[in-house]
Amino acid sequence: MDICPKCGLPKEICICSEISKGDQEIKVNTEKRKFGKLSTLVRGFDKNIDIKEIAKELKKKLACGGTVKNNIIELQGDHTKKIKKMLIELGFKGENIK
Repeated sequence: MDICPKCGLPKEICICSEISKGDQEIKVNTEKRKFGKLSTLVRGFDKNIDIKEIAKELKKKLACGGTVKNNIIELQGDHTKKIKKMLIELGFKGENIK
């Protein structure tokens, strides 16, 4: 059985990622790409969080494409108005999302 080195609990019930979600300082902004297309960037995630899983959920809920590069989630299109609500649903604190 694997044990988490941070909290000492078994990996199945480890709560480190849930605790670290509350401490994140997340920044959401848009960037203009080639041919005038907009891309939404979500950055400021900690190493303890599974950023690929969060990106997968956001892409599914927003019905858009995207990727994860250098600990930054890049989503196709302008989703700045919707993304805060979705990050709160995923367990992040609303006052830490800018």
